[in-house]
Amino acid sequence: MKISAATKPRILLLSGYDAASHSYWRKRLVEGLMNFSWTEIALPDRYFSWRVRGNSLTFAFQYREFLIRQYDCLIVTSMVDLASLRGFVPQLTEIPNIVYFHENQFAYPTNESTDKNSANIVSAQLTSIYSLLCADKILFNSNYNQQTFFDGAQQLLKKLPDGIPKQLLAGMSKKSQVLPVPISNDILPIDKNRADKNEPEGSRPLQIVWNHRWEYDKQPEIFFEVMDLLKQQGLSFQLHVVGQSFRQVPSCFKKARQSLNEEILSWGFQSKEVYQRILVDSDIVISTALHDFQGLSMLQAMASGCVAVAPHRVAYPEYIPEENLYQLGDPIDEVGTLYKKLRDIFAALKNPDWREQILLSQNQSIKHYRESHLLIKYEQLFNASIEEFKSDQD
Repeated sequence: MKISAATKPRILLLSGYDAASHSYWRKRLVEGLMNFSWTEIALPDRYFSWRVRGNSLTFAFQYREFLIRQYDCLIVTSMVDLASLRGFVPQLTEIPNIVYFHENQFAYPTNESTDKNSANIVSAQLTSIYSLLCADKILFNSNYNQQTFFDGAQQLLKKLPDGIPKQLLAGMSKKSQVLPVPISNDILPIDKNRADKNEPEGSRPLQIVWNHRWEYDKQPEIFFEVMDLLKQQGLSFQLHVVGQSFRQVPSCFKKARQSLNEEILSWGFQSKEVYQRILVDSDIVISTALHDFQGLSMLQAMASGCVAVAPHRVAYPEYIPEENLYQLGDPIDEVGTLYKKLRDIFAALKNPDWREQILLSQNQSIKHYRESHLLIKYEQLFNASIEEFKSDQD
């Protein structure tokens, strides 16, 4: 049954720091859930420390005319200071709210610059706890994100000097559940436009894609060291180094652009169409990340038929087959460990049966991340939240 605009539940969606994955999630919901009437307000992903602390001021006073309209539900990202926002705009206390955690500041690796601003980190951590305590429902994009948030929050609360009620977070886990960011249906399936992958493996080099943010937490230096080692050992491959870059780019990218120049087919940020073609053409997707709360880039590549290789940490064990995770012993030897794993996978990919088996295994692992599966769950949850709140008010 098609719902008319007049009877659609009205949802206000606020993204406090609209980074790429946050924007992707927001657009998937709005475009995919047409039985709701959406009002979206997204703040740019810049000035992180200010944005996390000041977004409630921006929302409440710059966008007040939108916030005071009648809505049936409020959905905010965990970057939104929900506690302050509800104080500034009391009308928002009269509707149910849902907080979505794409990430948390407890499990985010630090570098020298972030260490120097530890007060900002603690402020962001506390703000997320306040938002959690205000929430009617709490969603996380992975089990890893959920677990590290509650572990980190408990550890922080224990460090505070006084005035913290015992069992402050008790019951919060009952309000929370894991609901990943959906993989868009416009990601090409693994059995489409991939005729070249049925060619004998000796007839072409394997194509490797690295599709992450160009920042320190993704450990690009480990990846490039391994690529240099593969080249030195005479293994033939071609390389796509894509993803979002910022003003400060790790120095290893400049070195790799020279040392791997003959292997590089793609470099830097790509359009949506070109990026999807790269994923379809590639054989292997690699991550060396220290931090990934879900790993959309890995999931997208897997959905396009790339064999995923990643460390046995963060969210990756939730959907990457065990045999394609490299184990971590001595962190100093991560280069050697990944190199050995890739050498084995290069050899295995010569066997078409192995390729088919691992791709089927991957497809089974990620089927619950697809839009066709997850959007139904989102719709059910949003409707249930609205109905439960109405029942409580009667």
